[in-house]
Amino acid sequence: MDTQKVQKSQCDMKTDLNLLLECLKYQMDCPVSQKEALITIYSICQQNSEASEYFREIGGLMFVNDLAKSSVHCIVKEAALFTLGIIIESNVYCQQTLCTSALFEDLILFLINKDSGVNLKRMSIYVILVLVSNNKNGQTYVRDTGCISLLLQLFRTTLSTSEVNLEDADSAQWFQLWSSVCSTLCACVNNPQNEDNQNICCSVFPYAKEWLESCTEPDILRPICSFLGLTVANNTYVQKYFVSIGGLDALAKVLLELMHDSCLSHSGTKLAVVVTKTLDACIANNSAMGVVLAKYHTVSGLLKLLCNETLNTEEKISIILTIGHCTEVCEANQCELLQNNGLPLMLRVLTESQDEELIKAATFVLQNCKQMTEQLSLKINDNSLNVNNAEELDVQVRKRSLQDYWKKAKEILHRINLIEQEQDEERVQGGVLVDASSVADSEALKSHEVIPAEPKIYMERAQKEVPCPQLTLKLDDQVLVPYVNCSPRQNEAVNTVGAASARPREQGSVPRSVIEMQTDNGPQSHRASDKTAAVHRGIIAIAKEGHIFLVSFFLPHLDQRSSYLEIARKDRSTSATSSSHKTADFRCLGCTTGGLSFNSKTFTKVLQSCLHRCDRHRIILEAEERYRKALRQVAVCNNSRNTTFDKILLTPVKKDRLQSETSTFRDKKESFQSK
Repeated sequence: MDTQKVQKSQCDMKTDLNLLLECLKYQMDCPVSQKEALITIYSICQQNSEASEYFREIGGLMFVNDLAKSSVHCIVKEAALFTLGIIIESNVYCQQTLCTSALFEDLILFLINKDSGVNLKRMSIYVILVLVSNNKNGQTYVRDTGCISLLLQLFRTTLSTSEVNLEDADSAQWFQLWSSVCSTLCACVNNPQNEDNQNICCSVFPYAKEWLESCTEPDILRPICSFLGLTVANNTYVQKYFVSIGGLDALAKVLLELMHDSCLSHSGTKLAVVVTKTLDACIANNSAMGVVLAKYHTVSGLLKLLCNETLNTEEKISIILTIGHCTEVCEANQCELLQNNGLPLMLRVLTESQDEELIKAATFVLQNCKQMTEQLSLKINDNSLNVNNAEELDVQVRKRSLQDYWKKAKEILHRINLIEQEQDEERVQGGVLVDASSVADSEALKSHEVIPAEPKIYMERAQKEVPCPQLTLKLDDQVLVPYVNCSPRQNEAVNTVGAASARPREQGSVPRSVIEMQTDNGPQSHRASDKTAAVHRGIIAIAKEGHIFLVSFFLPHLDQRSSYLEIARKDRSTSATSSSHKTADFRCLGCTTGGLSFNSKTFTKVLQSCLHRCDRHRIILEAEERYRKALRQVAVCNNSRNTTFDKILLTPVKKDRLQSETSTFRDKKESFQSK
């Protein structure tokens, strides 16, 4: 059913075109009828490639062309030229058929004829426009026939910069003609790009500059910006010429004026985007020209324009690309980008946008400023761009980095304090206990402490030190957060974790040696706690020397085992210093214990429980341990012999022989014990 309707409509269209063509041929003496027929023809062929192609096949295209040249009636010429433009625009085959040097020469005659009205010239320019659009051959013909030179002359003379009044009807007609000239010149240099035509068209740049400086009307700026942008696009020679005559300065000034208007009106914002695109085309192939825009603070204006909520994605891409070309090699523009929070804005676009082209544009800006960000960040505070000493600049960068590190360290320190307070509350509520193995290990560590050569000097120096900040260490994949404070006033009465270390500390001691790590494996957690205690005491010794480190942050490649040994060594020295003030608590129990509680039965137990034995009692205890060890060996040997006899003795032993062997064994035992 649909197919039949399509076929019927096509059949009706062909019938209508045949009748209209016949009407044109037989109404030569009636220009009004011919005009009406031409209007009906272009209404059928408009945006209808099949109708245009059929009209060409039946000879209608060439007949209308001849009618436009031969008719003496102006209204017929205008209608015929307009119909030709509609048909050429609708069908590429019709464009190729009429794209000849002869037609361009005929159109030139219409333009230079003094009797030609404004509308006839507009229709002639319209035909030129559709002939050169997307047609390289048409661009060549328009240049070779001299038609482009005539168009440039019309661009210069059609409108006067001092007498622009678009409200006047007569001025409005000439403005429409001038606007058509601008559009045709754009088609002559672009799509495809034609460098020869671009080089010719740059001759009117001084006149375009005058328009930019004298008029800010949107109807004037839009055609000029379009013409300038397409003429300088991808042509370094034309770009340099435009900058040399002050054209880039004129565009920058226009953008500044529009930025004030863009805050109030929507049309001003859209026009500012058009000017921005033109600026980008002027510096895209030669970013060094962006230095010209620095004195007008163009980058800050573009950032302000980018924040406008009425912009669409395509407009945002144009603005960001312009910023990228401005900051590609110009240090002043990069500084301005940083000063106006351009980098956070680019990062926000990068993270929030879903459009790939917009993301690429923002990435382009970030890459341009990547290498110079650190240098420019130092110059912003001083408002100076004249730092020439590279070594001095590097030192400043490092200082700034250290300040940032310390800020992060203070934040970590605050979090550590909060976590430590929570752990203290849990410890008070839960009552964390340490088993006997950890107590024995810690006591054994104390027994090997060595008193330093000058403990008095060491203690005086330690008491003069200021309170030390907290440190963080990583031990066996467990984060230890010791609380270090060397101030005597703040360390008056704090107990260590576990029953073995419940003795009260002196004022110069460390408040807390270990933060308990609660795990499922009890013995392993106690050993880790002991290791943590040794490491923590080593940290205190280092902090007292004035060296404060965040080991896990600043020394990530430090050998953990060697650092633990060094810390434990310093810890023993520190502990030994403090133990010199407690000599009364570490005397030998064999010398101090007396009375009935110290006898031959309790002698060994008392000495074994003592960790600080004198030489005399230590020798006695070692001799007794050797004697007991020898007895145990003899007992084991006797048991093994009896077992052997039981296994291999197959015949009864005589009574006399058994008694003699028993007595011999007893004699040997008594002689051994007497030694």
